[in-house]
Amino acid sequence: MNPKTKHTQLIKTEAKRLGFLSCGISKARFLEEEAPRLEKWLNNNMHGEMHYMENHFDKRLDPTKLVEGSKSVVSLLLNYYPSEKQLDKTAPKISKYAYGTDYHFVIKDKLKSLLQFIQEKIGEVQGRAFVDSAPVLDKAWAARSGLGWIGKHSNLITQQVGSFYFIAELIIDLDLDYDTPVTDHCGTCTACIDACPTEAIKAPYVVDGSKCISYFTIELKENIPMEFKGQFDNWMFGCDVCQDVCPWNRFSKPHKEPLFNPHPELLAMTKKDWEEITQETFSKVFQKSAVKRTKFSGLKRNINFLKE
Repeated sequence: MNPKTKHTQLIKTEAKRLGFLSCGISKARFLEEEAPRLEKWLNNNMHGEMHYMENHFDKRLDPTKLVEGSKSVVSLLLNYYPSEKQLDKTAPKISKYAYGTDYHFVIKDKLKSLLQFIQEKIGEVQGRAFVDSAPVLDKAWAARSGLGWIGKHSNLITQQVGSFYFIAELIIDLDLDYDTPVTDHCGTCTACIDACPTEAIKAPYVVDGSKCISYFTIELKENIPMEFKGQFDNWMFGCDVCQDVCPWNRFSKPHKEPLFNPHPELLAMTKKDWEEITQETFSKVFQKSAVKRTKFSGLKRNINFLKE
């Protein structure tokens, strides 16, 4: 077995052992196809107030500008699909990815372990770990690495497990065997486009981020525009509609990551509990959660927006 193949197998086996759903690898190079698409998306202001999307345009498209001498992008998926959901069907809803401990911490630790393992087993390998917090086009790299295809709702979909997972990367200066992309299996289905409460999916594969419920409830710091009143389908943090209606998500299986289990009180909270939530309860229930991003005042704003 040649060293490249041996190293590739070592990395994929260790990724599995660390709990990752799957691991795919692609050559670190400029993302030619994505460049004009990203430029058009930004020019059409589909990023709304997310001005950080305009920064580091070249780094977003070229990993060798992020990590000097990089040769491979190791893409990893981590399942977050919960075994239980919020009990009160009338209560304001939280996106499933935010039920447990903030994924940034959970995945960063796993990525550090993987990089350490690579350095111990293979030798002098330099690289960086990325979890959705640096200018990396996660979905593009995951698709290029054969982990799934980008669906009409712009999320990555995998035939065997659907789309309820996080995407992360290690960008390293090591030559490896590269995977090939899989084919698109959306077919003529338009379930996500038809179901989007705010009509944010403008066309197949084009999402206007500035009209997405996740954007309004997490990214937008000002008041939510009143024209969207009554269109939020009761989501107070994030939104899962386009994933919930996707036929491929009937294959989703509950995760096995204890840190993603929700705070005991979270799922039992009623509509009344949410409407009367205090800073103290917020701090306790969301102590280590991604929901902290919106702060207590932001969550209160979102809950109030949902009221008749």
